[in-house]
Amino acid sequence: MSMIKNWSDNLTESFQKSAMTFKHGLHETGLFTDEAMIDLLNRHPAEEMDVCSASLDGETHFRTGDFRDADGETLLKIAKTGDIWINLRRAMNIHPEYKSVLDSMYGDLADKTGVKAVNPRGGILISSPKAKVPYHFDKTETILWHVRGQKSLYLYPMTTEYLSDEACEAAIINRISEDAPYDAAFEKGVQIFDLEDNQAITWPLNSPHRVVNSTFCVSVTTEYSTAESARKNANMVLNATLRRKFGRDPCYQNDGELKRMVKSVFGRVLKKSGIAAKIECKDYVTFKVVSGDISIHDVEPYLRDF
Repeated sequence: MSMIKNWSDNLTESFQKSAMTFKHGLHETGLFTDEAMIDLLNRHPAEEMDVCSASLDGETHFRTGDFRDADGETLLKIAKTGDIWINLRRAMNIHPEYKSVLDSMYGDLADKTGVKAVNPRGGILISSPKAKVPYHFDKTETILWHVRGQKSLYLYPMTTEYLSDEACEAAIINRISEDAPYDAAFEKGVQIFDLEDNQAITWPLNSPHRVVNSTFCVSVTTEYSTAESARKNANMVLNATLRRKFGRDPCYQNDGELKRMVKSVFGRVLKKSGIAAKIECKDYVTFKVVSGDISIHDVEPYLRDF
């Protein structure tokens, strides 16, 4: 079964260079129905799963929930009410039937583009009608394979006006968050993609974006490494260390290719040595969900340890 449905030579030319959409066949597998999602929720490892809700003011980043006392049917029902959304991290890698689909997705992509993905990873997003993913960027090449529901992706130019070096560095060295500073003036450069069922979208490396749901949605988000993403991330690790520990003001955009190559080597060494700059963030649980109850219950914050 082919996972890519309407590819063209123009898409091959545009791949990784500009934003582009194409149709896919994930829905044909039967692995993304409500019944399949309930089954997956019941057996996915807790340490690879996030259940989130909006902040109390509705504006800042997600709140983390404790879902360990809730079964898959309850979680899906609460997601449909709009109170939570769920990220099944690495679901496409962990479960054999989904891994087979992931292999087909990237096998087809390699056939179409000639690009063989390194370390492809895939998660499944079960997101509420109220879900809003704030302004951020991804550290690796990313494809969003939307399966069902109404979702809009807001994509912004990959320039320092929209994503400064300092903001990029901060996200690269932060294990939890990839958020970036947002300004309403950024809307002058936005491209809006209203995604249809069974439509995938991809964009150039590190392009800032945000996502807004209109209905309950199920999507697959996949990421993979390339030589370019590995080099750039290593550069950002070194630059972040120079900025935060030595008071320097490096600029990735001003570095030539040779300098970037050299800095990427030092960045990898710094990261492996453990002396690179990093941002330590703690993840606190602030609500719980339990089986048979489609309400979320606020709790005194405690550190997530699962």
